[in-house]
Amino acid sequence: MPKDALVIIGAGPAGLSAAYEATRHGRTPVVLEKSRLVGGIARTETYKGFRFDMGGHRFFTKSPEVDQLWREVLSTDFLHRGRLSRIFYKSKFFSYPLKPVNALLGLGIFESCLILCSYVRWKLFPCKVEETFEQWVTNRFGKRLFLTFFKTYTEKVWGISCSELKAEWAAQRIKDLSLRTAVLSMFLRPKNTIKTLIDSFDYPRLGPGMLWEAVRREVEARGGSIRHDSDVTKICRNGTCIDSVVLNVNGNSEIIRGDHFITSMPVTEFIRKLDPPAPSNVRAAAGKLKYRDFLTVCVIVDQPELFPDNWIYIHEPSVQVGRIQNFKNWSPEMVPDQSKTSLGLEYFCNEGDALWTMSDTDLVELARVELEKIGLAKRDDVNDGCVFRVPKSYPVYDSDYTTYLGTVREFMDGLENCRTIGRNGLHRYNNQDHSMLTGMYAVRNLLLGQTYELWSVNADKEYHEEQSLAPAIEEQLAAVFARVDSLAMGVASGIICAVALWALTMLLVLKGGYVVGPHLALLGQFFPGYAVTPVGSILGLFYGSTVGFVGGFALAAIRNVVLFVHWAVVARRTEQGSLKHLLEYV
Repeated sequence: MPKDALVIIGAGPAGLSAAYEATRHGRTPVVLEKSRLVGGIARTETYKGFRFDMGGHRFFTKSPEVDQLWREVLSTDFLHRGRLSRIFYKSKFFSYPLKPVNALLGLGIFESCLILCSYVRWKLFPCKVEETFEQWVTNRFGKRLFLTFFKTYTEKVWGISCSELKAEWAAQRIKDLSLRTAVLSMFLRPKNTIKTLIDSFDYPRLGPGMLWEAVRREVEARGGSIRHDSDVTKICRNGTCIDSVVLNVNGNSEIIRGDHFITSMPVTEFIRKLDPPAPSNVRAAAGKLKYRDFLTVCVIVDQPELFPDNWIYIHEPSVQVGRIQNFKNWSPEMVPDQSKTSLGLEYFCNEGDALWTMSDTDLVELARVELEKIGLAKRDDVNDGCVFRVPKSYPVYDSDYTTYLGTVREFMDGLENCRTIGRNGLHRYNNQDHSMLTGMYAVRNLLLGQTYELWSVNADKEYHEEQSLAPAIEEQLAAVFARVDSLAMGVASGIICAVALWALTMLLVLKGGYVVGPHLALLGQFFPGYAVTPVGSILGLFYGSTVGFVGGFALAAIRNVVLFVHWAVVARRTEQGSLKHLLEYV
């Protein structure tokens, strides 16, 4: 190995982005990947010429660094796709994001009224604490809408009750849809308008694996190496430094030494494979962290077109499938025969359970039956299929994970020459672009001495800008939107009006003339006894203070009411934005 050798474990988006970043700085990393393909969960599998995306990966980002990498590597090979998806629930299809008329017709007037009443009830009497995902959604949309459109699908994905899933997960995934973001947006507008994440996205012609294969070729062209079928079985450390890893390559052991290490393997596996072992409390904590797995049943249907959606969320509890991808609608080049359609039926499960261990033949038959039950395709039109299993796809945010992850993180941060990255390495439900950033930043931390906080990378660039700008204008915003004290406003206005009327009256008296203050004297029609005389000026003090107090008090009260209503409208719009995005992050 060369001096300052860099070893990267895992060739998913995080690991390959780290390798690409390292080559930018003149390094030649060695990337160890246990499977035959690069890309991790973002790989593209093939079967008889058909291409299948494991999960459906839309390419959009607010990170210029990530976007630059994509364009450098693929340039013209991206397609710009319009997004279309629906929800299947109670044998009906609902537009997603939800549209009022469509939802009303699908649910019926009676059910819609119950949802509205539930919303009002939970707005008036919300859960006092938001510890779980169920409480988080219920406080924003009401219990009935939660039960209708979120509970079944979320529990299919995560395999645990929504009352066990932490609210922190929702807050992390949807943190940019906050009230402060809405308020800041009224004052701060970005120089470049970012395309909406909901309406459209980019997609490689041949699926996401096309990008990662191109990154692999670029890394190798710059002197790096990607070693497939290389399973890391042992990670050797000397105190707080990693000095080598042991590989299993086709049944043979091999030792790879290095000076710097970056790992995107599940952090639980990393801890388990350490030699000498990590402290007992760290091993125990790592053993408590859980993952959710899924498998995709990919089927070929003898029909040129089935439905227009890119994907469909299946909320129907009578079937096991959770989501269905229509790969032809992502890119026509995913399907070699345009007279056919390829679908990916995603089943969320746990490694080793009944679904995971079911034979491929039985899984394909299950997919055929459920497609017909839903009404998307006839069973007999499904003439072929295959199954791809994806272990440890989703880090689980259960009730105790924060405590266990804190222990693991403290240990991992203590390793001097090793950084953990990516969704599984950080046990954090990152998007693809966030995982890429952790890989890039890890290289800069290790090789350039920079200090990026890898565990906190799960926010787009605009969010960071909002965080940095907020303290600078926080006091000004507080001043603008603070409640005005009506009593103080009334007293101040009363004093100003009283002094003003007295001074103006006395000024005209001193000026004198044949008729003193004829215009000001008209106030006597409204203020009994008032006249432009010294005595009248004394009455002016009383009348001015009274009218000024009433006017000031009323103005402050009206301003406070208008502000309250305005904030309520902003909050509601923000919640609607959350509702539009919520399933994207489940």
